[in-house]
Amino acid sequence: MKLYHNAASPFVRKVHLLVIESGQEDSVELVASGGSPMDSSNMPVAENPLGKIPALERTDGPALYDSRVICQYLDALAGGGFYPEARKWEAMVLEATADGIMDAAVLMVYEGRCRPEEMVYDAWVEAQWDKVSRALDAIEARWLSHLHGPMDMGHLATAAALGYLDFRHEARDWRAGRPSLAAWFGTFSERDSFQRSAPS
Repeated sequence: MKLYHNAASPFVRKVHLLVIESGQEDSVELVASGGSPMDSSNMPVAENPLGKIPALERTDGPALYDSRVICQYLDALAGGGFYPEARKWEAMVLEATADGIMDAAVLMVYEGRCRPEEMVYDAWVEAQWDKVSRALDAIEARWLSHLHGPMDMGHLATAAALGYLDFRHEARDWRAGRPSLAAWFGTFSERDSFQRSAPS
């Protein structure tokens, strides 16, 4: 299989974390890709007509996208450990929350990168950060017991989201007022999979 990959993407990192943690590195080749909403010329448009990554090329069927589809497929290949039946809905909701953080944080980057400076809408950027903040507060208040339990897809998605906030939005200091989440992430960040999937 080929995973169209750019380490700067938090959605790609989430998939890459699963590849490593589920022991599938020998089965998945990372293929460098890159682009933006304004330029998909180096993106796998034949595999994903939306021109987005990650996309997973398979030998036994059409390519898969987006990250949640890919993760569920890879998890099924590995035996189903990251969407455990006993906690499936919790894992999926936490994954969706983390994906929402990634969505908003990426849009903030694109607002500054893809628009002319005079067209950047600061109020819209702050509205995206409000989404991030609410989601982080919800994880701090409701999800720490889950994060301290057996690892599932919610853990990997949350780690990818927080890693992206450090990578692209460090000055906003997401840790402020969220000591438990910050402590959990500090521990998770030491995992080999997290170190090896980090953007350069």
